[in-house]
Amino acid sequence: MIASQRVVLVLVAVAFFASNAVAQTPAPILQEPQTIPLWEEGAPGALGNAAEDIPTLTIYMPPNTTGPMTAVIVAPGGGYRALSMNKEGRAPANYLNALGIAAFVLKYRLGPKYHHPIELGDMQRAIRTLRARADQWHLDRARIGVMGFSAGGHLASTASTHFDGGHASAGDAIERASSRPDFAILGYPVITLTEPWTHQGSKTNLLGETPDSAVARHLSTETQVNAETPPTFLFHTNADTAVPVENSVYYFLALRKAGVPAEMHIFKDGAHGAGMPMQDQALSEWPKVLANWLRASGFLK
Repeated sequence: MIASQRVVLVLVAVAFFASNAVAQTPAPILQEPQTIPLWEEGAPGALGNAAEDIPTLTIYMPPNTTGPMTAVIVAPGGGYRALSMNKEGRAPANYLNALGIAAFVLKYRLGPKYHHPIELGDMQRAIRTLRARADQWHLDRARIGVMGFSAGGHLASTASTHFDGGHASAGDAIERASSRPDFAILGYPVITLTEPWTHQGSKTNLLGETPDSAVARHLSTETQVNAETPPTFLFHTNADTAVPVENSVYYFLALRKAGVPAEMHIFKDGAHGAGMPMQDQALSEWPKVLANWLRASGFLK
């Protein structure tokens, strides 16, 4: 073989392997936030076709989306009657993106129009959706977490204690995926619906004016923790008068008793609904210790 032929063969081989390498690298995902419905054909139990009847996910992607990425579903608070979409939705999503985490802000259905189990069903559908579409979004199926604030924290803790492995016989591929989150992040969460330190407004909006006591206990998530509950990070303030700190404390103790890895940070000052207070000298520390916990727990590569 003459020298020129050998050069041509080498160049062809280099091009072949280079093209294969490019083909095996996931294509980047567009960064502009995109909102999608949780159900294409309409949500189960919907009482209309208005925006409030259509649960959605708004997708926020970090700059590097080659993955496989950790993903977090963010549930804003608002007492199960409204949603703090900027302070407890977009802002946390942007912070998670800065850590290299894909964020999905959940718009779930609300009371008094909708009651349990609609809200939990919306969250479970969101978790299943991320798992079922993990390849499309470059996600790691074993690192899908939930994050919730206030009533959204109750929803995230409910998803952490009420889940299944998926419905194998379902015609919808999304419904065949597990609804168990791999970890949970709870900011000043409503936890109990039975103790004196519950948030009565959240309880009423979720369960109605005359809630069944058995259902209220079933959704008091401090009573539902077991060894399968995912690792959890909690943040609260001792000065919170809307959702007393006992909510986080009793959930942490339940996690500890069940042997579930957990970390809790209680700050002396700070009103309810702080969100991501990056300008607050004291409370700005909680997102930083959250990042440390995610790294130490193996959820942040």
